[in-house]
Amino acid sequence: MQIATRAALVAAIVMSLGASPAAMAGTTYADTRVAADAATVTPIAHWQIQDTAKAQEDGAAISTSGFATKEWFPTTGRATVMAGLLENHVFKGDVFYSDNLRAVQVPDASGNLFVTPWWYRAGFTLAKAPASRHTLLRTHGIIASADVWVNGQHVADHADVAGAYPVRDIDVTRWVRAGANALALKIYPGDPRMSLSIGWVDWNPTPPDNNMGPWRGVDLIQTGPVALSAPRVLTTLSDDLKQATLAVKVTATNLDAVARDATLAGTVAGKPLQASVHLAPGEVKVVSLTSGAAPAATLDNPKVWWPIGMGDHPLYDMAVTASVDGALSDRAATTFGVRRVESTLTKQGYRQFIINGKPLLIRGGGWAPDMFLRDDPARMEAEFSYVVNLGINTIRSEGKLENDRFYDLADQNGILVLAGWECCDKWEAAAKTGGQPWNDADLRVAQASMASEARLLRNHPSVIGFFIGSDHAPPPALSKMYTDTLRAEDWSLPVISAAVDEKTAEAGPSGMKMAGPYDWIPPSYWYADKLGGAFGFDSEVSAGAVIPRLEDVQRMLSPQEQEALWKYPDARQYHASADWSTFAVLTPFDTALAKRYGAPTGLADYVAKAQLDNYDNVRAQFEAFNARMGAANPATGVIYWMLNNAWPSLHWHLYDYYLNPAGAYYGAKKANEPVHIQYAYDSRSVVVVNHTLQEQHALQATIKVRNLDGSVRFEKKVQGIDLAGNHTQPVLDLPEVADLSTVYFVELELAAADGKSVSRNVYWLSTRADKLDWAKSNWYLTPVTQYGDFTPLASLPKATREVRASTVREGHEEVTTVTLSVPSSSAAAALQEHLSIRHGARGELALPVRWSDNDITLWPGESIVLTARYPAGSAAGTVVEVAGWNAPVEQFTTGVTQGSKH
Repeated sequence: MQIATRAALVAAIVMSLGASPAAMAGTTYADTRVAADAATVTPIAHWQIQDTAKAQEDGAAISTSGFATKEWFPTTGRATVMAGLLENHVFKGDVFYSDNLRAVQVPDASGNLFVTPWWYRAGFTLAKAPASRHTLLRTHGIIASADVWVNGQHVADHADVAGAYPVRDIDVTRWVRAGANALALKIYPGDPRMSLSIGWVDWNPTPPDNNMGPWRGVDLIQTGPVALSAPRVLTTLSDDLKQATLAVKVTATNLDAVARDATLAGTVAGKPLQASVHLAPGEVKVVSLTSGAAPAATLDNPKVWWPIGMGDHPLYDMAVTASVDGALSDRAATTFGVRRVESTLTKQGYRQFIINGKPLLIRGGGWAPDMFLRDDPARMEAEFSYVVNLGINTIRSEGKLENDRFYDLADQNGILVLAGWECCDKWEAAAKTGGQPWNDADLRVAQASMASEARLLRNHPSVIGFFIGSDHAPPPALSKMYTDTLRAEDWSLPVISAAVDEKTAEAGPSGMKMAGPYDWIPPSYWYADKLGGAFGFDSEVSAGAVIPRLEDVQRMLSPQEQEALWKYPDARQYHASADWSTFAVLTPFDTALAKRYGAPTGLADYVAKAQLDNYDNVRAQFEAFNARMGAANPATGVIYWMLNNAWPSLHWHLYDYYLNPAGAYYGAKKANEPVHIQYAYDSRSVVVVNHTLQEQHALQATIKVRNLDGSVRFEKKVQGIDLAGNHTQPVLDLPEVADLSTVYFVELELAAADGKSVSRNVYWLSTRADKLDWAKSNWYLTPVTQYGDFTPLASLPKATREVRASTVREGHEEVTTVTLSVPSSSAAAALQEHLSIRHGARGELALPVRWSDNDITLWPGESIVLTARYPAGSAAGTVVEVAGWNAPVEQFTTGVTQGSKH
């Protein structure tokens, strides 16, 4: 296609989607101002972007101060091309609604709109500086690659500035000047099959631009002749946790053409550090700092960093400066935690993680950033608050590796991180997954990626390992390169060959299994001793479809898609899989829903039944791994696939893209309580679980088996339960109970010695068992030959409820306390009571929201007190909305009073 035609196509598409490039002509950003001091890092805060098909000038012209960007798009500093166009409202309507995203993928001769490079341009202002000052340009990864221009000079080639993850410093001192300067990046298109970038496989549709752009941002660095980078603190913690040694290193680079001597001084955890280094012209050297006469600092009785639920998560500071000829040249700093990470293999060959000498069950979910890699600090904080609220302890990142903020939040919240490369596409081309074979340039990008990620991750106490392969272990040469690179970067954590049961010579056996399922199976599946059952370490697994709440389904699907969702189980759903794949239809889930709960009578009925199923199944998955913590073939880890979604989806999440917790969320939250009581589907045992390190004494468990009408068919109280920390134990095997209704309930209550409730858990069970055809299992599901019968739930009489609620404001949050009661006069139990908070004149959902518990089942005469925390809303008041399986939707108004500030 000719350039002129290409430019016309771009303009025509933009116009057809509801905006003109000229509409942005009056929008400008001020130049980034760089401080005059040495040792400063200043992010490029804003860009102007445009397609090279339209902006046909060369980089020399575009990187000249004063270049006119009249029809360019202003964007934030970490925007991909699509993110930038969305910031500018280029596309009419919500690209996440229905299949609107298809309209962005208007094909040209190459089949994709984003086939030509795009320009990223930014102005920056430098203060007058002494001759010894250097200016560096630091890129934090480019998808797919970029030519770099500064003030009319081509300073780096796209062959050298390539890959989603490598961090590269470019010394641009000779080309910059005091006053106005200009930077231009010519970003080349990304394609995860052709370059080591980011791909999405079946997680969501492929972004139209393949995430092209400086997605992690670009920084301007001011430094003296000796620059410092990559600070690291290597901690060694004694077995008794009473003493830690802190070995500190930093990389020093002489940017000058003459030799330099530098004096390094600083502190680590309050202990003094010092070193002297002589650097030849251009020399790069890793410098070890001493503490007094010792090669490492020593901490007595250190504050030990623990994972969430096992203790506190204290962090220490390390900072160092470099001086040349008595003047500050540069500084470097980091935070770190004192903890010890080990991993061993069980007798059966599965990986067991041990933190500070304590083995723990890894309970986590797979991470997905925004589909367009949009940088949203507030959203990321909200998502971490959900992880904490869920009670899980780990996030797995399969590619889509995040920036420092993500790991800082993990450190602060005690959330463990298992990071690693992604499956498929170019990353696993050696396994013939669809990516092009590697060449020498790819190997250099991969090595730079590994080194950069090691430097980013190694100081974060939350990070406990790295997967050098995902669905396949890397081939021998690549495995050796990864492990050698990690060791060269002082990586002290486990290196894991793959997320599947494979090994490499350097890393050994992975200790992982990836045997499915990814689609619907019944809750009892998780207690099996085969495939994805609760034994060993499941690196990614779940029962597939997860249906958001009704308002979110209506927000993401067109009316036609909504009808198909409940009426046509074999209909393809764009929000299940945009490409035709195994997961494009929800047939296994829909079939099970109809067989077990009855054919849906409408969308609302379908969504309500889905919430019951998702709650039940997700709870069972985590609980089965809880139950097998100390088994002969122990469960050591489970990663729910997935934690979240990159866009609104009908598959694989504990909370949906709109951050509106639903059945799956509360099923996971229930199972992951710190101290918990649960029912085992295989043995009919009642089991208590303690994920904390504190022993629990004199607990008391109350077990009731109820018929559908609420009548108690069995009741037992077990007292004097002593439960060791980090331990699971059975407390009762339920006997056979006569005269049970087809659907019956098991109600469990665990209380402390003083009678205060610790854990409450309610199951609905069927006298007709789900039966699996194990012999016909495949990689994503095991067929079902008989489904449990829960259709009698539809005959439950209408329940009545009473609600008392009050709200206080605490700083930027509101806290609502709700007493939910079912009066003795109610005709039936209230099943799956779901509470929401609405506020403002339009009654919008208060999100994100963190409930102490939700999706509650209560019998007549029972009540429970629940709390919710959420961002403070408008003065229009707060409304508690309650909706249940067999009770109407009701709203209850609560006033807001001032509480304590924090």
